[in-house]
Amino acid sequence: MGSNAMVVWTEIPVTDMDKSVAFYSDVFGFEMSIDNSGPNPMANFGSDMTAVGGHLYPGKPAADGGNTIHLAVPDTLEAAIERCQAAGGEVVSPAISIPPGRFAYAKDLDGNSLGLFEPAS
Repeated sequence: MGSNAMVVWTEIPVTDMDKSVAFYSDVFGFEMSIDNSGPNPMANFGSDMTAVGGHLYPGKPAADGGNTIHLAVPDTLEAAIERCQAAGGEVVSPAISIPPGRFAYAKDLDGNSLGLFEPAS
């Protein structure tokens, strides 16, 4: 595969688009808005459609949290943990260090499994 991205897009099902857009915007600093131009509403993680990314869409979250999507935070892991909790999410692990950085497992408003990821500097 060379330097091609292994993961090219993510889709996270949510039950309330407005509340979820606010949550992801608060926690990750994304500039998000709901786009109703397609067959289903969606809210992209940022506006660069040429980058690896993803979106929220109206759907039924998995009962067990589903796959874990790790998203980079704009600052420190500790600040993101605080924002996640303040926005109504749940942090379910301590900080975990790995060679590329640090992360904590969390759940969004619908219980979707997330990784709050701070890349190594």
